[in-house]
Amino acid sequence: MKKIAFIITFFLWLGCKNNHHVSGTDQVKENVHEHHEDGQSKHSSANEHMLRSSIKDLIERFESPERDAYQQPQKVLEYLGDIQGQTIMDIGAGSGYFSVKLAEKGATVIAADVDDEFQEFLKNRIKKNNLKNIETRKIPYDSPKLKEKEADMVFIVNTYHHIENRIEYFAKVKKGTKSNGDLVIIDFFKTDIPVGPPLNHKLSIDVVVNELKKAGYTSVNVNVDLLPYQYIIKAK
Repeated sequence: MKKIAFIITFFLWLGCKNNHHVSGTDQVKENVHEHHEDGQSKHSSANEHMLRSSIKDLIERFESPERDAYQQPQKVLEYLGDIQGQTIMDIGAGSGYFSVKLAEKGATVIAADVDDEFQEFLKNRIKKNNLKNIETRKIPYDSPKLKEKEADMVFIVNTYHHIENRIEYFAKVKKGTKSNGDLVIIDFFKTDIPVGPPLNHKLSIDVVVNELKKAGYTSVNVNVDLLPYQYIIKAK
């Protein structure tokens, strides 16, 4: 009986050791995607939450009348002003919701995304609509892949909270933006609202402003009145 008890104890110990090893690996993976927000929130968690839906479902959601109602793209375009002839990178372009609208207003648009399926969908959309002043650009998670001073504006909607190592990332964005150019961020208020990701995935305005200053931006303006559920931050 003692021998049997020893064998059972040994295998229980081995199982616990293996489980501990897996948990450690998972923690390393989480740390790779970790960023700071007062406490800590996880870039990977935000992405995993979004990708619970299929790309097809996400595209339908992104292009829906329900989104139009809260996103109010016409107000956003009016806020941006005259963009004719400007080179604008749309980071997290997704289905091209804003990329296409920016191109229709005369901007030269770089529709950037990390996802191959979104990029393929957008290529087909560009071809179908015969848009000449918009290109897709597959980018990695850790870089906007901008050439130095390539863009007049970098535009990022509902995506800032998905990005890891944001201070380093937006230092690269700043380097890729012309000296008189703008970074425009639109994201969800960190409060209970009927749209957007869960509360713990949202970022407060103070956090975003603080990160942008650490990334090298010296002029930051915040608009909280234009849209019902989102703030707009313009930085240089």
